[in-house]
Amino acid sequence: MNDRTELSEFLKSRRARLRPEDVGLRDYGGARRVAGLRREELARLAGVSIAHYTRLEQGKGDSVSDEVLNAVGAALRLDADESAYLRRIARPPLPCAGAATSSDVPAGFRHLLESFVMTPALVVGRHTQIVGWNQLAVAVFGDFPALPENRRTLSHLLFTEPYQRELHRTGWERAAHEHVAHLRVLLGRYRGDSGLAAHIDHMRDLSEDFARMWAEHPVAQVRYREYVLHHPVVGELTLHGELIALPDEPSCCGLDLFAAEPGSASEQALRKLGSP
Repeated sequence: MNDRTELSEFLKSRRARLRPEDVGLRDYGGARRVAGLRREELARLAGVSIAHYTRLEQGKGDSVSDEVLNAVGAALRLDADESAYLRRIARPPLPCAGAATSSDVPAGFRHLLESFVMTPALVVGRHTQIVGWNQLAVAVFGDFPALPENRRTLSHLLFTEPYQRELHRTGWERAAHEHVAHLRVLLGRYRGDSGLAAHIDHMRDLSEDFARMWAEHPVAQVRYREYVLHHPVVGELTLHGELIALPDEPSCCGLDLFAAEPGSASEQALRKLGSP
């Protein structure tokens, strides 16, 4: 995965989604050779020279000022996650400190996981590897601990395990798209982590669906989610997910927690799954 290519393709994808009328420009009709705005139109909106913007879109962002990046982001109507991603990929990567590959979960995290008796919980690494879990997570999401360690990732679960598609059913496409969008956030955050780049390249080769979604260049931090799952034992199960960042533990970048509404049928279903 090439940093310069990633910057170029990201900017092109965001320019392609804007039409002249979206940004107050006149469209004089006729066939346009490019999808969305032309480079010169985007440069004019951002208040920068076409040469300056062209250089940036060619992936040469090293010497671009923050003011120019902010102006381009505003012209492209980037949201907060996309703007942060643009600033990260336009700059030379910083040393990726603490890019740990150990699958060992600190003892404190293991005790914490098991304390969540009514909450399926996962500890997730920066390559989306599942490095820790409680038994309720296994009861809900299937026997992922039985997978080979190099395939025990959220990416592999969503894109290569058929039972996950049956679990999510009509919600699978959204869940998978959210996952890919979050992976791009991780790519910007952990630039220089060769293991993360290799994981993404591997998934692009392994799954046509992953490659299709990655080519759309989604960028969105995973935050709150709601899943309607179709569990083979307890039936329909509505869970609310929260990903809590763990910035001080390099081998574990997130604690993924799932909860049911108190007093709901889903809470009763979780209670049944968690009973001996």
